[in-house]
Amino acid sequence: MVVIGKMGQEVAKKARVMENIEVLCGVDTKDFGDNFFSVYTNLEDIREMPDVIVDFSVPVASFKILEFAKKNKIPTVIATTGFSDDELVKIEEYSKEIPVFQSYNMSYSISVMRKIVAELAKKLEPSDIEIVETHHRRKIDSPSGTALMLAGSINEALDNNMNYEYNRHSKREKRGENEIGIHSIRGGTEAGKHTVIFFGEDESFELTHNVTSRAVFADGALKAAKFLVSKDSGLYNMDDIT
Repeated sequence: MVVIGKMGQEVAKKARVMENIEVLCGVDTKDFGDNFFSVYTNLEDIREMPDVIVDFSVPVASFKILEFAKKNKIPTVIATTGFSDDELVKIEEYSKEIPVFQSYNMSYSISVMRKIVAELAKKLEPSDIEIVETHHRRKIDSPSGTALMLAGSINEALDNNMNYEYNRHSKREKRGENEIGIHSIRGGTEAGKHTVIFFGEDESFELTHNVTSRAVFADGALKAAKFLVSKDSGLYNMDDIT
C-alpha cells in the first residue's frame, strides 16, 4: 500500500497494528523523517508497486495520483476533500478504468449520521435546518465536504426541494422556507465536528458528530483499502462498507 499526504502518517500508524496490511511507501511534498518506509516526492520515482493507494492530499494532487493509478492499474482510496462538481465527474471517469473509493469523510459513524439526518428530515418536516461544521485552522476548503454530504442527504430525502444558504451577512430578508443554512468555523486543532439542527415551533432537535482524533479517518481509510483491493473498476463509497 502507498499512503499519500500528512494524514498518511496516521494511516501508517494504524496499518502497523492491522493484519494483512503493509505500508510500502509514502508520497509527500518532502520526507518529514522518522518513517519506517520510503517517502517519495515524485510519484514516478516509486519503485515499490502497491496493491492499493490511500490518498489524503489536495484535489490537484489527487488527479496526479489517479493518473498514476490508472497507468499502473492500482485501486485508489480518495479521502481528499474540496472537489468541485466538475472534478467529481472526472473522478467518476477514472473509476471506469480502476476501482476508486471516494468519500467526503472516512468515519463509519458519520456515514450512519448521514442516514439518520435524512430520516429525521422526513419525520420532522417542516423544519428550519441548519448545519454547523468546525475544523482546525489549517483546513483549506469551506464548507467541509462532510457538511455538503449531510446537506445532500437531507435534500434528497426532501425531494431535492432545498436550497443551500452559505452566508446571510449581506441578506436583509427572512429565512427561506426551503433553506438549509451551512456554516463553517475554523480554529485550533479541531479534527472535525458536524452538527445538524432541526428547528420546529418552540423546540429543536440537534445531532452532533465529533471527532477527537484523526486516527478515526485513518481507520476508515484502511477499511476502505481492504474492501477496494479485490474490487472491479467502479466508484465506491462508505455506503458500500456500512
